[in-house]
Amino acid sequence: QGQLQESGGGSAQPGGSLRLSCATSGYTAGHWCMGWFRQAPGKEREAVAAVDSDGKITYSDSVKGRFTISRDMAKNILYLEMKSLKPEDTAIYSCASVHGVCPPYRLLVHHPWAYRGQGTQVTVSS
Repeated sequence: QGQLQESGGGSAQPGGSLRLSCATSGYTAGHWCMGWFRQAPGKEREAVAAVDSDGKITYSDSVKGRFTISRDMAKNILYLEMKSLKPEDTAIYSCASVHGVCPPYRLLVHHPWAYRGQGTQVTVSS
């Protein structure tokens, strides 16, 4: 049974940076699509970014140019480098994975992900 575990969340000031990690276990994340999601209180879950083994990357318009998603295939770890953080980035961030290529951005949030992590809190405030 595969598992995903996020780490790296915490607090940052506006304009600051954080890096999230998502470690996979229980399966070999070779030909898989992996994504980051977030959910703020009172808001719907939002797809932040996704990357697949073909190197295709997609981002939410709200994070383009500020966040970078990447994968370490050897270590089976997914990363989300977040820069120029804004208070509106405050949310619980979680990762998910599914076999195959990533769907278009508009389909990410409702995609039948095989595995999901528990999430890690990111708070941006001064």
